[in-house]
Amino acid sequence: MLYFSEIKGKKIYTEDGVLVGKLEDLIFQASSLPRLTKLVVRTVRADKIFVDINCLQKINGGVVINKKYNLGELVENELFLVKNLLDKQIIDLKGHKVIRVNDVVIQDKEGWYISGVDVGALAILRWLKLDKLIEKIYLLVGLHINSRFLSWGLIQPLELGRGKVKLKKREETLHHIHSEDLADYLEKTNIRNARKFLDTLDDRFSASVIENLNFNFQTAIFASFTPDKAARALEYVDGDEAVDILLSLPAKKRRAIISLLSDAKKQEIMYLLDLSKTPIGQLVSSEFLAVESDLTAREIVNLVHSRTSDYSFLSYVYVVNKDRQLVGVFNLHELLLQSPDTPVSKFMVQNVVVIHLSTPEEIAIKKMLKYKIYSLPVINRDKHILGLVTYDDVTNFILERLQ
Repeated sequence: MLYFSEIKGKKIYTEDGVLVGKLEDLIFQASSLPRLTKLVVRTVRADKIFVDINCLQKINGGVVINKKYNLGELVENELFLVKNLLDKQIIDLKGHKVIRVNDVVIQDKEGWYISGVDVGALAILRWLKLDKLIEKIYLLVGLHINSRFLSWGLIQPLELGRGKVKLKKREETLHHIHSEDLADYLEKTNIRNARKFLDTLDDRFSASVIENLNFNFQTAIFASFTPDKAARALEYVDGDEAVDILLSLPAKKRRAIISLLSDAKKQEIMYLLDLSKTPIGQLVSSEFLAVESDLTAREIVNLVHSRTSDYSFLSYVYVVNKDRQLVGVFNLHELLLQSPDTPVSKFMVQNVVVIHLSTPEEIAIKKMLKYKIYSLPVINRDKHILGLVTYDDVTNFILERLQ
């Protein structure tokens, strides 16, 4: 067994000692048995060549190839190990977790092939050449640090750059994975790849995944959908969520989507949209705290002391990026549990539940009850926080209207 981190960058010589270059990458066949097919070599003249794997004589402890080596080109169903697999997101179908490939395991029994991946911290240390040292330190205190190996048969690459590798498992297998886990994964990729993945699911399960995406990602996904695709997905989305999504879209597209809905769903949506004509702006409070994601827990505690002493209510702290766009949230209890030097990006929740000025008060309350939260940030189209609406404010407003 050999780890790719142990051979990447090694010098490659011919059998008679002539330096060819350095190993930059490996090419493998995208199949149930991912056989290595070519070495990607950066030559001494800085050219990149693909050397046929059959010319390889030795790879462990040094890379030696035949004197008369053959060159090749990338063909269909071939992928680069570094570009298309290493450091990419995968889903462990057994553990239902989204994880990252930190190293690749290579076997040389009956040909060179990928036997699995290492997704543990030890793989990262291996790249830094610190794995042996850390293992010794652990042994001194009676502990062990091991690789987290996943065989090729247990994992499913979902974000491969060339887009030609289809899921090895049948679509139904993904239904055994929680839609929340899939949503977390999709938020770590881009809209194009997320849409490709959602297209592989049936409409009901696709809608379940979409409902677990944060609002900004939801709206971006629906903006990329055709009206027909958007309508099919909205059939299975909770009415309140569907209205918020529709209100984020241009009016022309919104009307096109609604026209394609079933009569029952259309009636529900039109009723909720009619409610949305009542602005929630008069309930918005400016008493909220927004911080940047590179601040530490200690710095945020200081900000709570200095900026919110006269606030009547504070349960959550919101996180914004450098463009002041909302990207996360955490509560005060979570803040107090952190070590002082922990950056907020490590413990914030990215899936922020939001509303807009056009969101009906009834929907705001439903969201608070559904997600068990006491206040909601109101954002504009640029994802900037306009203010805060609390549970008390909304319920009092509705009670006054009923009297």
